[in-house]
Amino acid sequence: MTPRPLLELGYVARAHGIQGEIAIRTFDAASESLDVVERLSVRTRAGEERVLRIEDVRPTPKENIVALEGVDSREAAEALVGAAVFVYREDLEPPEEGQFFQGDLVGLTAVDESGQVLGQVAEIWNTGEVPNLVIRGEGKPEIIVPFADEFVPTVDVPNGRIVVRPLEYEDDR
Repeated sequence: MTPRPLLELGYVARAHGIQGEIAIRTFDAASESLDVVERLSVRTRAGEERVLRIEDVRPTPKENIVALEGVDSREAAEALVGAAVFVYREDLEPPEEGQFFQGDLVGLTAVDESGQVLGQVAEIWNTGEVPNLVIRGEGKPEIIVPFADEFVPTVDVPNGRIVVRPLEYEDDR
């Protein structure tokens, strides 16, 4: 599985002010990617793709306020609301051993320890101490698995596969 050149980082949540700034919400609130890259790729809801240079980034508790070259009015910023935001892999330091870009996990085939296919990693929810993998398979119930060694013993990005130990629970209904 060849790594994708673009990693989805988040989305444009809203226009900010009248000078063309936008508020970007990252999927991982702890991500510092916007602090280290100089450009973004955005894909609008209409499917238009644009590469934009970052002029300024100001973090806030919920989002990053970003000024982009060529986006200098409220109307231009509003045209980007809802756009998916991507960074270029080549602009980031590679992850350390045992770490992964979250965007590389989406799309991996999830199997249990016996090799039975459970589905694909469809989303990652960053709602707690560790991210949660959302695994969906056709005709199978959705599975939520914490992205921690206890529940995810093996991640094999080059081969497009992840081994998971789903949480066990009893249905008392």
